[in-house]
Amino acid sequence: MKEIAADRSLPAEERFAARLKLAELPRNSSPTRIRNRCDLSGRPRGYYRKLRMSRIALRDLGSNGLIPGMVKSSW
Repeated sequence: MKEIAADRSLPAEERFAARLKLAELPRNSSPTRIRNRCDLSGRPRGYYRKLRMSRIALRDLGSNGLIPGMVKSSW
């Protein structure tokens, strides 16, 4: 619909109808508004895409020994 609304070669009525349809869409349906969140805590920041969890949840699981091969470092 965006292409139709921006295409100057089409008549104004068609472009206007496309703009009205775009305006009727819900605001949260835009893909740019989707935010990655941790599966465990729901935290939006400090998110690791590969693991689908936040840094805090990863540290807690590592400290409890639930992630094989991961050891909490301390010095």
